Amino acid sequence: MDVSGSTMVGRTEVIMNNLNPRFVKKFLVDYFFEEVQNLKFEVYDVDSKSADLKKHDLITFKFRGENLDKKDTFGKSDPFLLIYRENLDEGYTLCHKTEVIKKTLNPSWKPFQIYSRALCNGDYDRKIKFECFDWDRDGGHDLIGVFETSARELSRGPCQTNVYQLIHPKKKAKKKKYTHSGLIFMEQYKMEKVFSFLDYIQGGTQMNFTVAVDFTASNGDPRQATSLHYMNPYQPNHYLRALRSVGDVIQDYDTDKLFPALGFGARVPPHMTVSHEFFMNGRSDNPFCQGIDGVIEAYKMSLSRVQLYGPTNFAPVINHVASFAAATKDGSEYFILLIITDGIITDMQKTKKEIVRAASLPMSIIIVGVGNEDFTAMEELDGDEVRLSFQGKVAERDIVQFVPFRDFENANNAVISQAQLAKEVLAEIPDQFLSYMRSNGVKPRPRRGSITSVASQSSAIASAPELR
Repeated sequence: MDVSGSTMVGRTEVIMNNLNPRFVKKFLVDYFFEEVQNLKFEVYDVDSKSADLKKHDLITFKFRGENLDKKDTFGKSDPFLLIYRENLDEGYTLCHKTEVIKKTLNPSWKPFQIYSRALCNGDYDRKIKFECFDWDRDGGHDLIGVFETSARELSRGPCQTNVYQLIHPKKKAKKKKYTHSGLIFMEQYKMEKVFSFLDYIQGGTQMNFTVAVDFTASNGDPRQATSLHYMNPYQPNHYLRALRSVGDVIQDYDTDKLFPALGFGARVPPHMTVSHEFFMNGRSDNPFCQGIDGVIEAYKMSLSRVQLYGPTNFAPVINHVASFAAATKDGSEYFILLIITDGIITDMQKTKKEIVRAASLPMSIIIVGVGNEDFTAMEELDGDEVRLSFQGKVAERDIVQFVPFRDFENANNAVISQAQLAKEVLAEIPDQFLSYMRSNGVKPRPRRGSITSVASQSSAIASAPELR
């Protein structure tokens, strides 16, 4: 597929039921020496008659049961639903399992969401099978009944045609007066379009990348080889490697490639006062640097000008970027702050406050920890296990990704370690980005006429071909 203008060049043959396919169909593509030609390859599991492979609709369902058969000793059941889609070989693939509702013959299951691709793979007339079971602790669940429908029928929403009789095949075969084993009612149906990270980028959303570097004295004297800021003539220090790893990927999403570069924790000329938000390029009116190379040059210049001091305060640089993000909430811009630090945060409470505030803004924060300090506090900011909160207010989104550099230090292959670091650091950005857009009802703008390096780099910022 030609990414510029999204023109499809061709499609291979389908190889059925094979995890190790060998495609043989060949394609001819014109080559132009003077042009950048970006190619995008997409691999799909095609078990649908539909020619449209891009189905990104998210469907919300809610079902309830009524007068289900009694399966337990004391006249109740513990019912749950299994939902399957039919395959082309007439087998079935499990799509969803509801929660178990204990001790009831009239269950009301929680609403759940499922992608239309998972439910029917774009074929709305494909058979969908529902099975209702009575849960047993030993795993020997008892079948209550079955019914079949289709995505097209379900799309009618709550109505008389979406009331289904549960049929138990063995009971139906044995009992002449058997009618059904209960009823299943659809109570909610909602289909919404799901957009990918790339949809927004192609629609013109601007990614704004800001760098903040730790210049506190705990890094060590830059003139000494033991310092994390030491300029080794044979190998870049950890700060440089982190800047290069992340910057080389991020810069392709920023069209003007002008990056604000901030420093914190140093005494800054001319008055040598301590600053936690100074411009690394030495200017007082403009923090922007041209590309990642410009950021690196500004970093090197700062090392020769400032005096490493302290303490390690994050709140000022977070507030700096958040103030710009707060001014642009319409989805046209998204802000990423990269903080590279060696130490334990000394303004933890203020940092928490700023992150909780920033969680409602179009913004993400990446923290790369260098050196061998105890970074336990950083894990709290990350919020993967427990959502960050401040004075009882919980962050609307998880916007922080913390990565210790030492986990990706490969002395034998710096290129591999750099790529691994970039992948880990940027892994959560698409989901954080999309969570903001969805929670604020922001849809991507119409796709621009062409895109260049953005699409070719999309696999580097996340592993999935379609980012949700």
